[in-house]
Amino acid sequence: MKIVIFGIGAMGSVYAGLFADAGHDVVGIDPWQDHINAINEGGLRVSGASGDRILDHITAQSPEDDLPDADLYIIATKAAHVAPAGEKIKAKGRGDSPVLTIQNGFGSGDMLAEIIASDRILLGVAEGFGASIKAPGHAHHTSMTRIRLGDYGGGISPRLEDITRLWKDAGFPAELYDDIDQLIWEKFICNVTLSGPCTITGLHVAALRADQDLWQMALACGVEAYQVGKAKGVNFSYDDPVAYVTAFADKLGEARPSMALDHLAKRKSEIDVINGMVPVLAEQMGMDAPVNKAVSALVRHAEKDF
Repeated sequence: MKIVIFGIGAMGSVYAGLFADAGHDVVGIDPWQDHINAINEGGLRVSGASGDRILDHITAQSPEDDLPDADLYIIATKAAHVAPAGEKIKAKGRGDSPVLTIQNGFGSGDMLAEIIASDRILLGVAEGFGASIKAPGHAHHTSMTRIRLGDYGGGISPRLEDITRLWKDAGFPAELYDDIDQLIWEKFICNVTLSGPCTITGLHVAALRADQDLWQMALACGVEAYQVGKAKGVNFSYDDPVAYVTAFADKLGEARPSMALDHLAKRKSEIDVINGMVPVLAEQMGMDAPVNKAVSALVRHAEKDF
């Protein structure tokens, strides 16, 4: 298949590498010119839990270059770049190809549905990859727990089954779900619990978990999100959000959420679609989310000069 991936940062590069290794024709789109040059000149190296290989047949290009036709478009960018990718696909891409969007935050499917036909959209949730960029042209991941896939409108379609098989055949532990919204919310609550608190404190997950005062603040962020989800009718797989996010955090050790990594690198983080999204969703339900409001305000203030 011809697969175009918007955003070949850490996770997007892992996707690109494994798909190319499986024999697919992969084009990666990214604004980081050094990364593009390294891939085009020496190939993309992907190392870690899936092995170590250099793929010298991946094409990398900038967002300003012409968009090629593809059998599948994958959007693996930060949330701010989802809509521009959707606009480019609408204007220049093949009109019947599915578009799979995989982000950390909340609402990327809704953003895309305002641009392209909703029946083209698939949603993905990536869990437990521990991906990072070691150098231009080199992505590494410490684990590879699961890729969860679903149709934007719910249910299980033949197209969803085909694309899930595509991921499995490329070596990913992929599963399809008829209620992907549930999984997006469950990951969202974990992100809300860890991302903002790790960012404002500068701590990795284990250190945040070890400080009982800070951990109670982090848990309050997650519980607020869980309560909003329940009010919106999300069919959670658990009844105790504290136990759920605590078990999740305990698996991460000294990892840092991507929001915290962006912040440390003096890049604008995705606060508005993670902790900052909780008060927005809460207001829709006539609720409040004061802890997430406070955490979001602190992150925004710290990033005002980024």
